[in-house]
Amino acid sequence: VQLQASGGGLVQAGGSLRLSCAASGRTFSSYPMGWFRQAPGKEREFVSASGWNEGTTYYADSVKGRFTISRDNAKNTVYLQMNSLKPEDTAVYYCAAAARPGSVYQPATYNYWGQGTQVTVSS
Repeated sequence: VQLQASGGGLVQAGGSLRLSCAASGRTFSSYPMGWFRQAPGKEREFVSASGWNEGTTYYADSVKGRFTISRDNAKNTVYLQMNSLKPEDTAVYYCAAAARPGSVYQPATYNYWGQGTQVTVSS
């Protein structure tokens, strides 16, 4: 199983980026897929997830109203649209997919991880 994340880059504060994560090797249409991020010197933190039930989404309070997660099950791909970006959003963003029960907010729930894509927001 592979998760390939893409779409990161350098953007000014207030700008937008769209991250993509394509899964291969198995289908995750019935399982959560999510995004986490890790800034230098900080722990990996939950950003957003598309949950067990179709249409169910979860967001960290820090990104609620600015980020939108979506998925295309036919393409086995999850997206993260990030608007109104702030310098504090700067981090490496990781996509993840779960194939076992658990909280979508916890990294331990996710079996599979992408390689990470850097998002840098300048002030």
